[in-house]
This record gives sequence, C-alpha cells and structure tokens, in this order.
Amino acid sequence: MTFEWPKRAGRSSALLTLAFAILVSTSSVAAQQPAGVEPGFPSTGPISGYMDFHFNKADGEAGTLDFHRFVLLFTHSFSPRVRFVSELELEHAFVEGLEEAGELELEQAYLDFLLSRRFNLRAGMLLVPMGIINERHEPPVFNGVERPFVDTVIIPTTWFEAGAGVHGDLGRGFRYRAYALAPLNALEFTAEKGIRGGRQKGSQANVRNVAFAGRLEYRSSRHLTIGASAWGGDSSFSVPRLDTSVRIGEVDARYRTDRLELRAQAAQVGIDDAARLNDAMARLTGVSPNIARSLRGFYGEAAYRIWNAGAPRDLVGFVRYENFDTQYRMPVGFVPLKEFDREAWVFGITYFPDPDIAVKADYVRLQNQSGLVPTRQIVNVGLGWWF
Repeated sequence: MTFEWPKRAGRSSALLTLAFAILVSTSSVAAQQPAGVEPGFPSTGPISGYMDFHFNKADGEAGTLDFHRFVLLFTHSFSPRVRFVSELELEHAFVEGLEEAGELELEQAYLDFLLSRRFNLRAGMLLVPMGIINERHEPPVFNGVERPFVDTVIIPTTWFEAGAGVHGDLGRGFRYRAYALAPLNALEFTAEKGIRGGRQKGSQANVRNVAFAGRLEYRSSRHLTIGASAWGGDSSFSVPRLDTSVRIGEVDARYRTDRLELRAQAAQVGIDDAARLNDAMARLTGVSPNIARSLRGFYGEAAYRIWNAGAPRDLVGFVRYENFDTQYRMPVGFVPLKEFDREAWVFGITYFPDPDIAVKADYVRLQNQSGLVPTRQIVNVGLGWWF
C-alpha cells in the first residue's frame, strides 16, 4: 500500500491552518446561536461507561484473574451545536507509582462544533480513526474475551492522540473523519509489538511534525459496512538527520443478517529508513531492536447466533483466524525474527443475558513460524458490560 502525504515543511503550517479554521468556525457557531438561553441547554450527561474482567490461562502457566478495564464517559452539551465528550479509563484495577501495575488514561476529551450534517469540527484528545475496533471497543460489540491480535499488534488499539480535524455524514451511506494529530515516536518501536510503544497519548507530545489520519465508511444497508483508513507521519523527531516516516493503510468489511455475522480486516504498516533507525537505537541502547520496514496483519471472523430469541436467550458462537507479522519485510542487512510471524485460531461463544452484558469464553491457539518458540494454547473467560 502506497500513500502520499504532505512534505515535512508543510505539516506544521497545515496544523496552524486547521487551528485558524476552528477559530473562525467556532465564531460562526456562536453567531448561529439564538439570543438568550435555549431550553434544555447547557446540559450534562448522561454518564455512561463500560467495564470488563477476565480469567486467562495459558498452558504451563498459572491462571490470572484481572479486572482489565473500568471506563467512564462524561458528556456535556453547551448548546445544540457545541458539545464535550470524554472517556477516562483505569486498567488493571489500580495504579501504583511508576510500577506497571496499571494505567490511568484519558482516551477521549474533545469538543465538537456541529456546523452541518456534512461538515463539523472536532478538537482535543481523539481516537485515531483506524479499523473496526479502535473507535468502538466496548465488550458487547466484538467477539472474544480479548481484542483481536491484529487490532493490538498491527493497529495499536486503543490508539488516541491530541489533535483536531473534521467529520461528517456525506449522505448515501458515506461518513468520514479526517484529523491532524501528534505523530508516533519511532524510538519506542519494537520487533515484537511493532509501532505500539510509539503512541505519545497526548502527554507533552512532540509535534515538530504533524501526522494525518483519515477514515471513510460506506454503509450500503443495515447489513453491510465497508471502511478504509490511512495514517501518515514523520516519527523520527527524537533523532537528528533520521527520516523515519510511517504509513498505515487499512481496509475492513462487516456483513450481518438475522443470525450470521461476518467481518474481515487487513492492515499494513510501512516504516521508512528502518535500517538507520535500527542503527540509531543500537547506538543509544547497545542493542539493535530489529525493527522491520513493513508489518502486516489480517483476520476473518464468522459468528452465528445459535440462540436467537433475544436476551436472555441470545447465544453466539464464533471462529476467527488471524495472521500478523511484525517482521514482514526487513531492511537490507537485517534478518526477520520468525517468532514474530504469528497466526491464531480463536473459537468461542458470547452469551447475552442482556443486550448490554456479554459473558464470553474462548480458546486460542497461537502459533509462530519459529522452530524454537512453542505454540501457545490459551483459555479465556470474561464478563463485560456497558451502560
């Protein structure tokens, strides 16, 4: 997949142009508001959220019980045309000092300036519009106790950054989102998890160079949804004279009938100047990270409603095949680590005692192409809900 993006010198000016556009448009929004206080505004709420906790047991290892996520979402409408949306997430039950016991993350905190159906402005902490799961990852909306591997290793869900952009509904089934965001930090890339560690998460993010992300979705009917996403940005701001631009392309499709649901997704990551990036990181740390110049992953999933009488008589069985490789194409002079060329079969069920509560169980067989690292077999049980 090949994408062309604005040259580095123009990216910061593009962000300034977008900021100016937001200032002008917000004044336009204010001018459209009627004098006085409109009935029902301002208003706060509702408060919503989602939670999930899991039991995970890999062969040869002790089982673990983890309250994985506790998430609260707050909204406030200043007027019919200006609203605030936020999402605060606590992972693994608690956060203790600098230890990796848990995380407290601000995943969303943005203002929407609603100008029209086709064109609206958004600024703040944003979810990157990439793939099926990153923007909609509440437990009842996907099968499996854990999120798909492709959506955690190739697309680093949950991926959020500070930025601004536009969104809207074009009609005839088309919707779009396009944002200017903080880029990834290439010094945090790894052979095993690819670009995941490079997320800056809006924390004093370096924006010497701005990244751009966009997504277009087409819904032909209530049965079929097709989407395509792209991301691009220079990610080597921490190392002088290094030109590590990153490009991501993704396509996905979902189809649903009365009992059957199918979904598929494919994503590929390109990393420019990967050889020099490996050399620079080797000089800094003493060890080469063996970062690839290309990563790719895809999956296909089929789910069938075995019990289709509505909650609490609602049971889904599913199977998913995933293939993901963070060492897909290597720069000249580097050899791929085959243990990171992986595939997984996931078999499971999801029971809905209520439409907003999911009781899940699955079996995962995770293989790799190395002759040294054994196949992992994992049993997961989980409970998730949203409100």
